[in-house]
Amino acid sequence: MALAFIMEFPGVTQMQYDQAIDRLQLGGKPYQGQLFHVAGPIPGGWSVVDVWESQEAFDRFLQAKLGQALQEAGIAPPQPKVVPVHNMLARERIHS
Repeated sequence: MALAFIMEFPGVTQMQYDQAIDRLQLGGKPYQGQLFHVAGPIPGGWSVVDVWESQEAFDRFLQAKLGQALQEAGIAPPQPKVVPVHNMLARERIHS
């Protein structure tokens, strides 16, 4: 079953988020097992919502790529709220 990972990063800026994304070196494509990614500003920080095929897929990404990228961008590791996905609709990539 797919899982949504809802993460808030207090104090994180768009610049830090962009640095972390660049350090992941994914070429604008999702990591193996990642189905969906969306991110944007919230009051006082940054928010990310990812949908992954499984907890194991997210954990592999965290260990292989995300942990180091966040550390290098000065971002504390996430404490995601994990929600089972019942339904997901997506049309196309939006990048502003």
